Amino acid sequence: MIRRAVLLLLAALVLCAGAGQAQAAGYRYWAFWERDGGHWVYATQGPSTSRPADGAVQGFRFAVSEDSADAARPRGDADFGTICAKTPARDGRKRVALLIDFGTAADAPPGETPPATRTACARVSSDATTAEALATVAKPLRYDTNALLCAIAAYPEKGCGEQVSKNQPAAKKQTDPDNGPSLGLFAGIAVIVLLGTATIWQVRRRG
Repeated sequence: MIRRAVLLLLAALVLCAGAGQAQAAGYRYWAFWERDGGHWVYATQGPSTSRPADGAVQGFRFAVSEDSADAARPRGDADFGTICAKTPARDGRKRVALLIDFGTAADAPPGETPPATRTACARVSSDATTAEALATVAKPLRYDTNALLCAIAAYPEKGCGEQVSKNQPAAKKQTDPDNGPSLGLFAGIAVIVLLGTATIWQVRRRG
C-alpha cells in the first residue's frame, strides 16, 4: 500500500511538471500594438482594417507568444514628435509613426537573424489603413491566405504564425522577471506532497 501511494504521488508530480512545460508552447508571429497614453495596448483590429488618426503611434513586435496577454511589447522610442520630426504635415494626408521591433535571436526562426529595431513615419492618405502605412515604409510585406501578416521588410523569410515546440524558449513576459515555473505549479506540487504524506501516514496507521 505504501509503495502504491508513493508511485501515485510521483505520477502526479510528473503530470504537474508536464503541465508547466506545456504552458511554454506558443506561436511565432508579428503582434500589432497601438500607443495609448504612453503605453502599448494590444490592437483589437488587424493592420488591414485599422485606420489610425493623424499623429497615431503604432508598433509591431516579432516574438513567440502564447496569446495576446503573453505577447511581448515593442521596444524603443515610441514618441510621435521624434519619429515624425522630419516629415512635415500636408493637407489631405496623415502621418503615422511606426515602431518595428524584429525581436530577439531567441525568437527568430532557425537560421535567421533579426534586423535592428527601426522607426518610420508614414505619410499616407487620410483614410489609409495601418497596413497601407506600413507598406510605404517597410516593404516587402508578406501575408498568408487568411490575410495574416507574416513578414515585414522580408523578415522572416519563411513561416507564418507557426507553433513553436514547448522545448524552445519563448519571449519573456515583460511583467515576469524570471520566467520560471508559475506560482500555481509550485502550489499544486505542495498540495500533492501534503496529500501524499497524509496518505502514507494513514496507510501506516492502519498497518
